[in-house]
Formats: sequence, structure tokens, C-alpha cells
Amino acid sequence: MSVTPAAGDGSALDQARSAAARGAWADAYAGYLAAQEAGGLGPEDLADFAGVAYAAGHLDVAIETWERLHGVLSGLGEDNGAAAAAVRVAMHLLFDTALMAPVRGWLRRAERLLDPAPATPAHAWFAAVRTFERLLSGDLDAARDWAARAVETGSRTDPAAAAIGRVAQARLMVLDGDVERGLELLGDAGTAAMAGDLDALSTGVVYCEVVCALQGLAQYDLAEQWTEAMERWARANAIGSLHGRCRVHRAEILRLRGQCANAEQQVLLACDELRPYVRRELGWPLTELGRIRLRRGDLTGAEEALLAAHRLGWDPEPGLSLVRLAAGDVDAAAAAIREALARPLPVPSKELPPTSELRRAPLLDAQVRIAIAGGDVGTARTAARELHEVSVRFASNALAASALHARGEVLLAEGDAGGAAACFTDAVRTWSEVGAPYETAECRLRLADAQRAVGNVRAEAFEREAARTELERIAHAPAAHEAQPASTEPDTFVREGDYWRVVFNGRRVTARDSKGMHHLARMLAAPGREFHVLDLVAADSDDPDAAAGLVRVGDAGPLLDDRAKQMYGRRLAEIEDDIKEARADNDIARREQTELEREFLINELARAVGLGGRDRHAGVASERARAAVTQAVRKTIGRLHEASPALGDHLDRTIRTGTYCAYVPDPRVPSGWST
Repeated sequence: MSVTPAAGDGSALDQARSAAARGAWADAYAGYLAAQEAGGLGPEDLADFAGVAYAAGHLDVAIETWERLHGVLSGLGEDNGAAAAAVRVAMHLLFDTALMAPVRGWLRRAERLLDPAPATPAHAWFAAVRTFERLLSGDLDAARDWAARAVETGSRTDPAAAAIGRVAQARLMVLDGDVERGLELLGDAGTAAMAGDLDALSTGVVYCEVVCALQGLAQYDLAEQWTEAMERWARANAIGSLHGRCRVHRAEILRLRGQCANAEQQVLLACDELRPYVRRELGWPLTELGRIRLRRGDLTGAEEALLAAHRLGWDPEPGLSLVRLAAGDVDAAAAAIREALARPLPVPSKELPPTSELRRAPLLDAQVRIAIAGGDVGTARTAARELHEVSVRFASNALAASALHARGEVLLAEGDAGGAAACFTDAVRTWSEVGAPYETAECRLRLADAQRAVGNVRAEAFEREAARTELERIAHAPAAHEAQPASTEPDTFVREGDYWRVVFNGRRVTARDSKGMHHLARMLAAPGREFHVLDLVAADSDDPDAAAGLVRVGDAGPLLDDRAKQMYGRRLAEIEDDIKEARADNDIARREQTELEREFLINELARAVGLGGRDRHAGVASERARAAVTQAVRKTIGRLHEASPALGDHLDRTIRTGTYCAYVPDPRVPSGWST
């Protein structure tokens, strides 16, 4: 049963609710904690606290609170409410941990409690979460059935669940090869998110799923348009992991457009922002980082990023095989890509769901390159043929360009230089239309080889020079920087009473005072200097000495506290139950997926607990400060962007948050702020 709040608890709750209403998530989180410690929280307040904890960067607390609410409501006999809480646990596990076995376990709990007769929001959300659990596990037939239920029930009870169901339907249509209809439905889902009728988390999920679908389909122009829409929304509205996810999508587009320095900057920021939320799925931005570094010629950095993703249980292919190829180890590359195609890891990637032909496409492209380098024309021919079939089925210009390139490689290896030149010419044109300078340059280099084979020396030189110039630019171009100010008024960031006067590139804006403005002012005053978040918090405290002393004394605690270790234990127990069920059903694919999840969690525990079971320690106070400072700074940048997009873009690129925060402008450009 819920505990009646103590007499002195009302003010803390009121303050927490007020802070949540204005989006001050760190303050709201602190308020709910204080209220909980003072007298406890009732069921309704527990639900609110779970949402606030997620928004403030405390995923584990959010999940634990939903688990607690499930237990409270079960004890009260409120089955529908208990089921709804269980579905929320499953939803966060699905979207933020990528651990499918615990998701299935919590959905089973919810299913046992749901009355099949009435239609409620809990039924709609159960169907929506089950849809994606089936989709990401590769069971597309069941996913289709559940998506239809989510749309039908959600249309009558909860529009957010219906919207997520419609995104899933669109994705399933695409995977079935009905690309035109699928794209139409994706556009409808994105438009519904733009209408502002959904809650922040559901809106962000819809945006992210739309972009993931378009990236997986290699519809890059549409992906870029929806990424920009998601970014505009995220500046003022995103909560939880959505800021970081938005950055990964931006990095993907920047890489495609040949802006690899900016892409690397964005994906590193994304890793910092996602780390408090995602665990296994941190492999997603890390694989993107590996792809970016490979294009910049940083083979060591690319390998480090991809191996880090692999340690998290993510699939590093085809990136790791291409790194091996670039390093000259063709045999290792060939063996790795052959294994990746024959036995793909059952990783629940949102961009490329398992068992789909779209997931094989980048692997096939890599296999053609590697096989040609190793003189294995037969393997290259087979892979190129399958890649062509995929490109025809999914009607994507980028996939068509990839297939043309692969066909050209095979023809050139077989001695048909004229046919190869024609394929490479078409590939160059198509990649240029897509807006992918790196891929265009790669095709130009192979076109140059084909022209040399037919004796066209002048054409060879022309294509080779164009390709090398572009590849050099991509590898060594610095991150973009702002143009110089159009007026003589210097860049300014000065507090004047309850407001700040900010001038950037000659444009003046006024901003209300906030903690985020204070943090930004300190970083802008010292370009390149790293500020520990504890120093930023202490500097903004009414009692800096006390604040500093609080976080400087001794060890701050174990890397995983007892509560976190108990949560890991519960997840492992759920995984063991799922493995037993999979064995009983002789479901080999499910068992393999779940065993990978078990391995990941055991490795995570090993990182936090040393030999002999001794805890490894880290700063709990630092983590709390990191979440608060990051939230304050990013929210402030979003508000400044509304007043001055150029200023917001500049700060978004150059302010680095995390345990250490810094203003890192382009060193070639003067950055003298008057503060």
C-alpha cells in the first residue's frame, strides 16, 4: 500500500511538481526524492516520479520506480494499473537497454493481469511494446498482428500508442517490400508527431523510429529532412535519451555529406549524452564513430570504437571487416565478413532489424570489396547479384548506386573494362544525386582504373584527380565554424540583473537568468579549459565552500550501488527464465539472442566488481552533478537557439558536456567572448 505523506512533505511535492511543469528536471528529481524520504509517495506520485527520473537522466531509478508501482498496485488488487506499470518497465527496457528477454518477462506479467475484454490504454501500450519486441527479434508476422492491435486499441484509448503502432506498420510495410506505401505511412506518422498532440517521450520515439526506418532504407534525403524536424523539436522539448539519439542521426547525415569532422564531434557528444541511459545500445553511436574515423583514415581510432561496440554486445560489422581491409589484412577481413553474413549477431538494431534483407545490404557491399581485393571473383559475383536484388526490391537510389559499384567491381575483375566503366559512371552519377561525396569519390577511383584498362589515359587522370581531391578534403577538413561577425560589436555574454545580454555575430539577444547561463558563461570565459561538473555546481551554489567540501571528502561510493546490483540481478533472473522457456519451445534464435544478453550483463557486472567481489568505486555525487549540469546547459542552448539560430548552432557544436565540460571552438577562429 502507499504511504500517506508526512505533514512536512507537501511543500517538497509541490516544489517538485512545479519544477517538473517548467521542465526543471534536476530540481524536480531532487524534490521527489526529498518527498519520498520524508514520508513516501502515493501511486500517482510514483508514476510522476518515474517520468521525472527518466527526464533527469536516471534511467535505473525510473525503471525501479515503475517496478515499485507495479508491486504497490498489485498488492491493492488494481490489476489494470499494475499491468500498465509493468508495460512501462518493458517499454524502457525495450527502447533504452535493448535487452529483449527482460522485456518479454515484464510483458508476460502485464498479460497475466490484463482483462482481455475491455480496451484500455494499458492494452494499447502492451500491443505497441509487444510489436517492437517482435520486430526487433525478427518475428515480422507476429509484429504485424500486434501493430494492428496497437493502432486499433490506441485509436480508441491512447493516441500515443496508436502513433507508435502506425510507425511500426510503416516499417513492416517497408521490410515487406511495399516501399511506396511504407514511406507514405512514415510521413503520416512524422506529421502526427509534429502536430504536438503527443507527450514528449512518445513524440521523440516516433521521430526517432521514422529516421531509423529511413536510414535503414538508405532514403537519405528524407532521413535528413526528418532529422532536421526532430532537431527543431528536441531543442525545447526532448527528454531522456532523445537529445543523444538526435545527435547520432545528425552524425549519420553529416558523414554521408562528407562533413566527417563535424560528424565525429556530434557522435562523441551523443556518446556522452546517451551514457546515462543506454547500456548495450551505446554500441550504436560507437559503430557510427568507427565508420566516421575509417573515412578520415584513422584506422586505430576506428578499430577502437568498433571493438568497444563489440564489447557491449553490438554488431561491429561491416565496419570492422573494412578496417581490416584498409589495414591490408584481406584474409581476416574475408573471414569476418563471411561469418557476419552466415551467422549475423541477433542484435536488436532499430535501423536494421534482424533477418531483414536491408540488414544484409551493407554486409554484401563490404563482401564485394573484400573478395575483389582477395581475388575471389566468384564470391564477389554472388554478393553483387544479391545486392542488386535488394536494391530493386527496396527502390532506393543509394542502394542502387551501391549495387552499380559492386557490379562494376566484378566486371573489372573479369576483364570487361568497358562494362565496368559504364557501371562506375552510373554509380558516380547516382551517388552525386544522393549527395554522398565520399562514395562518389570511391566510384571515381574505380572508374579511373577502368578508364586506364581501356587505354583512356586522359579520362583516367581527370577522374583520379577529382577523387583524390575530394577524399583529401573529407579526411582533413576541420569542423565547420561560424563566419566572422558582420558588425564591430564583440561577442558578448554578460549578466545584467535578472537577464543576460548576449551578442553573437553582431546579433544581440536577451535571455532570462538561469543556472545554464551561469555554466555557459564560465566555459565561454575560458576556451579549451575543462571544468569538472562539481566545480560548476559549487561555483553556482550559495555556499560554494560547503558544496565543494561535500563532494571532495573521500570516496563517493561503489560504481554499482546495492540497488543497482539488485536490479542487474533481477534482469539476469529474467534472462535465465527466458532461456529456459526458449529451450522448452526449441526456439534456437531466441535462445541465442538471450544468451548474448546474459553475456553482456555478466560483463557489465564484472566491470563494476573487482576480483574477490570487491566493489570498484566511482563518484555518485559526480554523476548527479553531471546529469543536472548537462540538463541545464542543453536546455539553455535550446532556448538561445530559438532567439538566435546561429548562436544556438555554434554552442551546440562547441560546448562539450559530461563529467568534464568545456567550450571547444575551432582553434583557427578567434573566440574572445566578453563575459
